[in-house]
Amino acid sequence: MYEHPLVARYATKEMSFIFSPAKKFSTWRKLWIALATAQKELGLDITEKQLSEMRANIYNIDFDFAAKKEREFRHDVMGHVHAFGEVAPTAMPIIHLGATSCYVTDNTELIQIKEAMILIKRKLVQTINILKEFAIEYKDMPTLGFTHYQPAQLTTIGKRCTLWIQDLVFDLERLDREIDALPLRGVKGTTGTQASFLELFNGDHEKVKALNQRVTELMGFQKAIPVSGQTYTRKIDYNVLSVLSGIAQSAYKMCGDIRLLSNLKEVEEPFSKTQIGSSAMAYKRNPMRSERVTSLARYVLSLPSAAANTHANQWFERTLDDSAIRRMYLPESFLAVDVILNLLSNISDGLHVWPEVVKAHVMAELPFMATEVILMKGVERGGDRQKLHEAIRVHSMDAASVVKGEGKPNDLLKRIKNDPLFKSIHDIDSLIDPKLFVGRAPEQVTEFINDIVDPILQENKELLKMTSSDEVNI
Repeated sequence: MYEHPLVARYATKEMSFIFSPAKKFSTWRKLWIALATAQKELGLDITEKQLSEMRANIYNIDFDFAAKKEREFRHDVMGHVHAFGEVAPTAMPIIHLGATSCYVTDNTELIQIKEAMILIKRKLVQTINILKEFAIEYKDMPTLGFTHYQPAQLTTIGKRCTLWIQDLVFDLERLDREIDALPLRGVKGTTGTQASFLELFNGDHEKVKALNQRVTELMGFQKAIPVSGQTYTRKIDYNVLSVLSGIAQSAYKMCGDIRLLSNLKEVEEPFSKTQIGSSAMAYKRNPMRSERVTSLARYVLSLPSAAANTHANQWFERTLDDSAIRRMYLPESFLAVDVILNLLSNISDGLHVWPEVVKAHVMAELPFMATEVILMKGVERGGDRQKLHEAIRVHSMDAASVVKGEGKPNDLLKRIKNDPLFKSIHDIDSLIDPKLFVGRAPEQVTEFINDIVDPILQENKELLKMTSSDEVNI
């Protein structure tokens, strides 16, 4: 039988369990119990014995019996109603009373989404914390900046890392908003009008409203969606998948940078002593973890469009063309992002910087960048700005030709030193200290960590203490 690689090869037990049959169908039973509990509190003829029998059998699920009944009824919810009734026979008459299938299916999905987002939040915070330490450690180390993947003004390795962190911080802020805003579907009835419950309570609108609120509270939510059709609006799915896509985008960008830096031999992801980079080329150190991140992220980036189309194509109060596709993209988006964040934490915790390679690349390009400083110093010491500028232009072109045409080192500084026009600048070497060309990069790292990152980590300090015992295929 086909095994989904997200589960068989990559996913953690934590995230897999959230979307497992055991979690799904035990949550259905908890929802039936919450509904019956609230109905009893509001005066319906439901006994404590019935509730106790239901509570005692939340996890006593005969999946084979439920599947048999589903085949018989062609209806998954009714299959599990009967499976629950088999182990809670006195409660059978009141299980699912007044409810439609979406009472259990939609509310369960929202519960799964909330728990999955909380797990993603924990791993996102932990990743940010690991990258913070890397940014601090390398906040002062000059490195080539790149625009258009061409050498540009210098930055520092730590400052570049803050770009990665900032993206993840934005993702965390959006994730927090979605967690806080996520409603339960609540108790809405077949087309969202609560008609069946109004009938159960003999036209008492206040009791129907109280039923909706009480079930929402019993299931651990602050609010239910104000109005619905048969289902909660599928726009919620799109909003959630958009946040997950944002995390995948950030991870993709970061790991794309690491892959390029690995090619430059400046920064590399962890590489174990026994790891094989290539079956043919024994010397290779491929950035395979970063490549896996970008591969999985590419899949996550494709999913919000499916959610958008699902929402757009829901007719009136609901159509069933949302069902099959949501069974795939809801769990798979979370499973993939869970793997991505595990990988991102692992990569971040073992990034290896090669300072001498970084310095060599800086010094190969710095003479060109230093020419403006040399020009200004020459004018300050009595030189003619136009003559000095022209001399630097000529020397720069000649040096570039040697580097590109002959493959030799950049000798621009030597050419300038040997030019009589620049004899007054006897301290040229002191003008090309790389640290003079990084601007406020070190200060920006410190300010960003102190002002933005540390308050977030302090607010979420309990998440930093949590660990997973999962064995993860890194």
